[in-house]
Amino acid sequence: ANLYARQHSDIIVIAVNEKSHLKETLDAIQAKPKLIILEKPVALNSIEAKLIKDSASRDNIPIIVNHERRFADDYNKAKSLMNKIGAITSIRGSLHSGMKVYSPREELTGFYSLLHDGTHLIDIILFFLEDNAGDSGSILSLSAVTGIKKDEKGEVRNLNAHFSCSKCSDVSIQINGESKFFGFEVDITGTEGRILIGNGIFRLFVKEESKLYSNFYSLEEDKSVKGPKHSGYFSNMYKNAVEFLDGKAELKSTLQTGMNTLAIIDRIKERLH
Repeated sequence: ANLYARQHSDIIVIAVNEKSHLKETLDAIQAKPKLIILEKPVALNSIEAKLIKDSASRDNIPIIVNHERRFADDYNKAKSLMNKIGAITSIRGSLHSGMKVYSPREELTGFYSLLHDGTHLIDIILFFLEDNAGDSGSILSLSAVTGIKKDEKGEVRNLNAHFSCSKCSDVSIQINGESKFFGFEVDITGTEGRILIGNGIFRLFVKEESKLYSNFYSLEEDKSVKGPKHSGYFSNMYKNAVEFLDGKAELKSTLQTGMNTLAIIDRIKERLH
């Protein structure tokens, strides 16, 4: 608050631990900048996120949420290729790390991967399901949480969450917290092809006449399609912020899209207690 009293900023960037998002964002809103850049997730939970939304709405302060993959060139290119794979039949997201998936004891810190990195996984799946107008009508409906594994401390180390929505009846994510590596992948299968994208992964498969069987089609990798060498996610995010302030573009990652992701995480957590 003392900082905001000493100077006025057009853009305020909030990049603090999750437990401090609520207080710092509310303080920043009171300083009335032209734009707030808020590191993901929006807050620890949907209740805190709504307090932020209510305050931002009262003072008409726009907030861009740094769900970085929405700005990344590779994920945007993958989305532009979705017309090549036909109607979506399934989406599989996976996250592997050594961080606990969930622990009730960490509710006040956010130190668990369902919130820390899982927010990225869920948000980018929602991104792929949105149409080009940013329609968020494809909010996932949680049908089941399976494969729950807890360690001796009662902390969740593995889960599989299953969803459906109007655009795809088969969406699932796996989050594992026992891995000795970090893995992040999204596998989108359609009626005529498949897109696989993740950390260091960018592959497009399309329907071709089978080389093994007559009158059959198989999926073959289109090796002419390459992912960009650099994702440019941070520079693209700041470019989007500047273009928004100049009246040239809408925000690509909004407070509402961030809240949609948090709402899904909260519903998963309800199944873990």
